[in-house]
Amino acid sequence: MGHGYPMSTRPTDAARPESAFVTALLRTRDVSACARVLSNRALEIVSATAAVVYVVDALDGATWSARGIAGPVEVEVNIEPAEASTLAAVATEQHAMLFSRSDLRPQSYSHLKTRRIVESLAYVPFVVNGLLAAVLEVISLDGDLRDDDLAALAALTEFAAPAVEQVLAIERERNSGLHALNRLSQLYDLEKTFHSTLEMDTLLPLISSKFRDVLSAQAVHVWMVKTEDELLLMTSDGHDPTVQPNASLKSGEGIAAEVCDSGEPLLVADPTDVRLLKRNAESADSVFGLMAAPLIMNDEEVGVVEAVNKIDGTPFSEEDLFLLTSLCETAAGALHNASLLQAERKVEILEALVKVSNEITSTLDLERVLQAVVNNPATVIPYERAFVAMQRQGRVQLKAISGTSKNPSAPEFASLREMMEWASALDREMYIRQHGEEIDNDREETRLRARAYFEQSGMRGFYVFPLGDDQGRIGTFACESSDPDFLGDAHLEMIKIVATQATVALRNASLYQEVPFITALQPFLRQKQQFRHLEKRRQIALIAAAMAVIAALAIIPIPMRVEGSAAVLPAVSSKVQARVEGVVRRVLVREGQRVSFGDLLGELEDWGYRDSLAAAEAKYRSALAERNRALAVNDGSAAGVLQSQTDYWQSEVGRARERLERTRLLAPHSGIVVTPHAEEFTGRHLDAGETFVEIADTSRTSVDVGVDEHDLQLLQAGESASLKLESFPTHTFQGLVKVMSPISYTSGEDRVYYARLDVPNSRGLMHSGMQGRAKILVGWRPIGYVLFRRPAMWAYTKIWSWVGW
Repeated sequence: MGHGYPMSTRPTDAARPESAFVTALLRTRDVSACARVLSNRALEIVSATAAVVYVVDALDGATWSARGIAGPVEVEVNIEPAEASTLAAVATEQHAMLFSRSDLRPQSYSHLKTRRIVESLAYVPFVVNGLLAAVLEVISLDGDLRDDDLAALAALTEFAAPAVEQVLAIERERNSGLHALNRLSQLYDLEKTFHSTLEMDTLLPLISSKFRDVLSAQAVHVWMVKTEDELLLMTSDGHDPTVQPNASLKSGEGIAAEVCDSGEPLLVADPTDVRLLKRNAESADSVFGLMAAPLIMNDEEVGVVEAVNKIDGTPFSEEDLFLLTSLCETAAGALHNASLLQAERKVEILEALVKVSNEITSTLDLERVLQAVVNNPATVIPYERAFVAMQRQGRVQLKAISGTSKNPSAPEFASLREMMEWASALDREMYIRQHGEEIDNDREETRLRARAYFEQSGMRGFYVFPLGDDQGRIGTFACESSDPDFLGDAHLEMIKIVATQATVALRNASLYQEVPFITALQPFLRQKQQFRHLEKRRQIALIAAAMAVIAALAIIPIPMRVEGSAAVLPAVSSKVQARVEGVVRRVLVREGQRVSFGDLLGELEDWGYRDSLAAAEAKYRSALAERNRALAVNDGSAAGVLQSQTDYWQSEVGRARERLERTRLLAPHSGIVVTPHAEEFTGRHLDAGETFVEIADTSRTSVDVGVDEHDLQLLQAGESASLKLESFPTHTFQGLVKVMSPISYTSGEDRVYYARLDVPNSRGLMHSGMQGRAKILVGWRPIGYVLFRRPAMWAYTKIWSWVGW
């Protein structure tokens, strides 16, 4: 086809390098720049139309990229030389070659985008370390290239090959650095992504999908330890027919189980490995490469991540296995945080169930029991409204609705009362849900009734549970939500527990209400009989003494105080935040250190802001000088334009100085630094608005005092209070009522409201969490009012509940 030329030929006079060319060639640090220098030099040596330098991909050797083009010719940027092409011949022979018009066919130079016939082609390969690294192609469209032209071009290799080797090494090093930087960026982004959620159901699919993206794998499986010798597939991403959803592996049953047993990462890159052949037994060689690594949290193995098949068809490498292991370490930290949240939620649920149980069973007041049944389970069961209907003498009455104090018999609850009357006829629990237009219930009557109710109420889920015991049906509990799937299996179990306790509490409260009224009067009747049997004088003396006591109780005033348990609240604190972005240069405070208003707490690196200020000042001085020069020559129009520029740069100087000042982190008020290990912030990057340290103001403290709901009407802001803390039993603190809480809280069997006291703490004795008792002075009242007010209110409430109107 073409003929070659020995690579060792001495350069001709035309090919001898000029010092400027050699200097330019050896100074290049970029492959494209080096290729352009070579292609331009080739056209200087020989008379040709164009010259192109191709760089051969070092990995596969099949992809060539045009990196230096000189002359009027168009070439595909990335090509794969065809078998019959001139490029393929050069790649095979690896020495200088010359092709005349008689040797060429259009398909042999199809990589060139030209409509003219190519008269001649010359090629000079550059071989580095025994491998073809680059090829110089010289194209002639107007005449033939001669052997001496080829010799002159071939002579370039004597001094061009070292330059090519140099720039290729530089590019490989640069690409390696970029690859490492890209991997670090991916790991950083993954860590941020994984730690952005604490929900295990969200985190596990996120891990599999992100692992698959980073590893470029066909599929990724996340297995979690179910028991000591069993793994359960929790989530998968991608396509792998060898693993079925919800699969499980016993010890020794697969590669994931093998990794779990050994605790070491594993790479299987040979498609003929017996473990892969066994896995592909029913899937026609679906898996040709696999790697797996354990998930380890706190030195305990909790799972295995398995990556299957590289998307590009190449086997996994040791570098891929190292990356997988690093990713597993990142994912393990996120899984650890999510598991802590799950454990905390379980504890919260158990505590909430205990609290709900105590609330329901701690009183025999039917109204309080009903309110506790519909309101308190909301802390563990995600309903929007809950109801209780009770059955008495064959009638169904809606008795309680969560979240409202309105009378359940109000007209606005008519549709709800009808729904509860229908639900009270059911003898079993029922969960009715509407998805779109479909209601998942077998009975047509139920679907029609539920559809009408859902359209009117806007709800999409309704759950009914009958309340009954061995004595019969006492009522019905129901809850609803606009989310049709608001109840899971765990919630249904909780409802059953709460409903059982509610049934007992409602039964006891109902029986207590039926106690005859006469039992409350029996003690008074016995005292009356004893009085009648006394002597007349004795009776008069007792009556006189009683009248004197009553007069004293009604006339003599004494201080009236409302007493309650007290707790010191956390001190008021402020977060010192970075007002500009930067790296912390130094930290001047430590945890527990007392600071004053305006004290310097730390500084950010300010060289960038100082540069900006210096540049702005230079611009301002330059504009000011220009303006003064225009004024000096009496050029008013130019002076006006320059004045606006001077004003602009003056404002820029002010802004730059303000940004520089913001690198100083100052105390917003006096107090104590409460941020742990504040000194470790040195060198940390802070975004604008990110917290640096937190300062607590301990000069005054707030104290919450639990006030019984019956005493709420006596209190108002500004009243004085005395406080005794268990930590200082001999010291009395004085304060003022600052505000009353608008909502009530549960404290044992009672509902309390919190009065917040403002108490000076100049000596810093009081600390957050201290407990004690407080007495709030609400004025002077008669002795009888002070002593008997609470019993009188209790008696009135009881009488009203029996014979109220």
